[in-house]
Amino acid sequence: MKQWKIAVAALGLMASSVAMAAQGDIIARVRALSIQPDVSTSNTLSTLGVDVNPAIVPEVDFTYMIRDHIGIELIAGTARHTVTSNIGELGRISHLPPTLTLQYHFTPAAKLRPYVGAGLNYTLFYDDKLSAGGADIAVKNHSFGPALQVGLDYQVSKRIFVNVDLKKLWIKTDATMGGAPLGTLKINPWIIGVGVGTTF
Repeated sequence: MKQWKIAVAALGLMASSVAMAAQGDIIARVRALSIQPDVSTSNTLSTLGVDVNPAIVPEVDFTYMIRDHIGIELIAGTARHTVTSNIGELGRISHLPPTLTLQYHFTPAAKLRPYVGAGLNYTLFYDDKLSAGGADIAVKNHSFGPALQVGLDYQVSKRIFVNVDLKKLWIKTDATMGGAPLGTLKINPWIIGVGVGTTF
């Protein structure tokens, strides 16, 4: 909790004017994310009924406004999920999915500022501790996929605005056991974010 207070205070100190967006501005936000996997599988993974549990994580993101209405956003955050199956829990896996989107901001100088975006996510899978029947399960470490988003900034004070954001990412990995393929795991999460931000 202390870290969130420090982050909010830092965002407030960086802002020197009303928190609106214009060409050349950088928008900074901190969010809490609810990651809701939309899982699909193939082959043996389907037979095992493999699923991925939701997670709640912190995230930071920055948007650079290249025009009054157009921005580029980069998000950074990591998540750890529990992987389940119809034979029990298989373990946990972490992923780091930096995502870059090109955004259109409909009303950048207003108090209420909706936006939409589309782009690309790169996902790195790491610290995977998965096994079944005493045998280790390995996953492919890298994934590229599209990303879509819609969001809203709402100014609540001269320096601070609140934000809600919804993203859809396409993320997948291939699993093997002892070198034998088990199938493809598509996580494809919906990501719901709520946070605060400022412009500087």
